[in-house]
Order: sequence, then C-alpha cells, then structure tokens
Amino acid sequence: MSYRLIALDVDGTLLDDQHELAPETVDTIREVAAQGAEIVLCTGRAPFGAIPLMERMGLTGYVISHNGAAIVDATTREIVLQYQMDTRSLEPYISYCKENGVHFDVNTAFGLYVDQLEGLKLEVRSMYETFLMEPLQLPRWADWSEPLVKFTAFGSMERLDEVYRDWSSWEQPFNMLRSGDFFIDLMHKQASKGEALHQLALQRGVTPDAIMAIGNYYNDLSMLAYAGKGIAMANSPEGVKLAADEVTLSNNEQGVRHALIKYCLS
Repeated sequence: MSYRLIALDVDGTLLDDQHELAPETVDTIREVAAQGAEIVLCTGRAPFGAIPLMERMGLTGYVISHNGAAIVDATTREIVLQYQMDTRSLEPYISYCKENGVHFDVNTAFGLYVDQLEGLKLEVRSMYETFLMEPLQLPRWADWSEPLVKFTAFGSMERLDEVYRDWSSWEQPFNMLRSGDFFIDLMHKQASKGEALHQLALQRGVTPDAIMAIGNYYNDLSMLAYAGKGIAMANSPEGVKLAADEVTLSNNEQGVRHALIKYCLS
C-alpha cells in the first residue's frame, strides 16, 4: 500500500526519551517524503514547538497542534483550522487549579499563558523549555478576548490522577484527555487528533486507507483509529497497543523509522 499522508506524533514517538531526533530517522523520513508522501506532525505541542522539527527534517506542509485543536501551515504560519473553546466554561477549572495548587496554562494557537509568570517553579520552567514553549503572563481573565484552543493542567502523575477523577465527575463541556502522564488537556468537544487529521485529509483529497498514523499515548487513539494503518509504539500503554493495527519498536529504538521502512520503503 502506498501511503499519501503520514501523521506522526512527536513526544514519545518521533523523539526519544531525551527529546532527541535520531539522524537515521530524519534520513528515512526525507526518503519517504521524496517518494511523494506528505508528512504531518500531529502533536500536543503548540506550532512553535513542532515547526522547528519540520524545518530540521527539511519538510513543508502542515502541523496539527494542541492535540488537534489547531492546524497550521508550517511555512506561512497561517492558521488553517482551529476549534475555539468557550472561555466562560473554563472558569470552574481555573478556580479548581488555583484553589488546589495545580499548575495550568491556557493556549491560543500561537500563545501560551500562565497565571503567575514570575513565580514559576523550576520544574515547570524546565518543562516549558523542553517543549520549546515560552510562557507569557495571563492577563486579567475578565479582559480576555483571544480565541483559546487548549487548557492544560500539569503536575505529578498521582496528583493528576486525582484531578482527572474529580473533573470526570463534572458535567463535561470539553474534550478532556490525558496527553501524557503529567498532563490533562481540555479542548473543544470536536477537537482531537483524529478529527483534525480527517479535516486535513478532506482538504488534501486523501482517503483514510491512504493514511498512516503513528503514536504512543491516549491522545493518539483517535488518529490511530481514523488512519487506514494505525501503529502504536512499543512504549505505549497497553490500551493504546490494543487499539492499534500494529506495534512497532519503541521511541528509543527508532520505531518510527522501522515502521516507515517496513510500510513505505520495502
């Protein structure tokens, strides 16, 4: 099968545990792209955390960012599609985080805002640096007017397990998902990696059977289900592996490269 559109998750999939991109994987991706396949990074990161990776690989095209809440042209930085959240419905979540000492940020397509910029803990600053994010000071909430696409809570796995249980008992106006062990994301109900990939495929004239998607976590399930070939990394949770068509090697073993060679270059 010749795949025309290949969606790659970034953290835990394309990158290893040190957040490094292997040169051999870059070479393979370039070879696949040279044969006509369109490579799309489909990530929980903001565009400015993913576009540098596209540029490093010598790719043009699109980035599906914020777990599907926005699609951005990697060359022009044009927002092709975004799912705007209802800011008023976020107020209970913001209050919860403030009252319980849970770090959070709110995101526009290109901006990331935190409540107390000057008082950020070292581990929080380090996290933002790892994901190539530069936080800004959140203005007074009553004055907010920009379109928001994602709300993220960050903390230890145990703490976020508690938060997830609490929020799961609420009437949920958002798509709430664990995008990593240390993150909970809230987005518009329609926003997901799978739906964004679907919208991009419609625009590009590509049917699902000509799409491959590779990911490693629960936020990747929708795109693994939508793609004709959904591949999970060996480092994925068991539920993600069971939902995929196939399991490749881990992110520390260049599983993306292994899958591309098997299905696109063999």
